[in-house]
Amino acid sequence: MAIKSTIFKANVQIADIDHGYYADHALTLARHPSETDERMMVRLVALSLQAHQLQDMCGGDGVLAFGAGLSDPDEPDVMLTDFTGRKRLWIEVGQPEEKPLLKACSKADQVVLYVFSSSGDVWWKNMQNKLIKPTSLQVWRIPSSASQDLAKLAERSMQLQATIQEGVVMMSNGNTTVDIECERWK
Repeated sequence: MAIKSTIFKANVQIADIDHGYYADHALTLARHPSETDERMMVRLVALSLQAHQLQDMCGGDGVLAFGAGLSDPDEPDVMLTDFTGRKRLWIEVGQPEEKPLLKACSKADQVVLYVFSSSGDVWWKNMQNKLIKPTSLQVWRIPSSASQDLAKLAERSMQLQATIQEGVVMMSNGNTTVDIECERWK
């Protein structure tokens, strides 16, 4: 019998000062048995960083949701779909292969990748030249120390605040705050 995903609930108050986006998001995250708390929390931060696109790209008329992630390699970790069903934003986390990223670029208007593990620098050196062409692709680096600290915030039921100011995300559960300054690679 296959092990089922573990369900996490997160209420995230997003205050994106950089983009003038303020909203509460009630989210359900299904953590695949092979997914770590670190990766799951990076997905949550990625959604928080890109939530303003719901307003910017779709005028508020769209759906920003978690995809199947590890359960389905053809699905994004997070996706923004407008009311017509058009995939406006495709978000991945980790270190995917070149082909799935290029395929994602053909399926969505914009693709954003967040690399977070300590081996990310080595991965990027191997992938950098392969990913030059797609102009719709952005690649960001989350410091591995910050992603490891994020994992400590993971609970089955979470009340979180994500404040984004001057490119820095401050993710807090009320007791602990993790500061994340992403570095843009592409």
